[in-house]
Amino acid sequence: MMRLRRLLTGALAVAGCAGHPVDLSPLPVVSPADSLLRPGDSLRVTVWRQAEFSGEYAINPDSTVAHPLLQGVRVGGVPLSVARARLRDFLLAYEQNPRFVVEPAYPVVVAGEVRVPGLLTLPRGMTLSQAVARAGGPTERGRLDRVRLVRGGRGYTLNLLSEDPRLAMMPIVSGDQVFVGRRSDFNFVRDVLAPIASLSAAVGALVFYLTR
Repeated sequence: MMRLRRLLTGALAVAGCAGHPVDLSPLPVVSPADSLLRPGDSLRVTVWRQAEFSGEYAINPDSTVAHPLLQGVRVGGVPLSVARARLRDFLLAYEQNPRFVVEPAYPVVVAGEVRVPGLLTLPRGMTLSQAVARAGGPTERGRLDRVRLVRGGRGYTLNLLSEDPRLAMMPIVSGDQVFVGRRSDFNFVRDVLAPIASLSAAVGALVFYLTR
């Protein structure tokens, strides 16, 4: 009976671990360097009454804009405010008071248990949860409480179901790789309760036989 009690206690401990997320990694810190534009990022430029300058353009490996006219503007390795100022200086040659909007977009890989995995180009400010949603959301076997984030060569395991507001508002960073975990085939009723019930019945029958 003591052995059975120990087995029951162990089974309940396993069940408790199965019902809650495991210990997760500390939250990654967004550094000032993460806010700099990088080659591979994109810029969505909208210039009022200047359709030839408007569109979404990648940043070349040499930090210039991939556009026949804007290619003389270097925007890689600087914050958005500096890139905007350089674009304004360039547009002054075409219009006295150019009115324009510049919106950066980042390349982010979203893979694992999502419906449409792949490389996405996402606007700056989008959160990790929104990035997963852009990839079609998790599959039936996806685990949002165990999402692997690779950023700057370091890996983090995050619980996107957490009520921590810091995690809910955490923005993506250029080059992020997000992998949604997969649920195991563990079934509490099948793998825990059924064996315990069988064992309890066997022990009960044995006790009944020995005490007759």
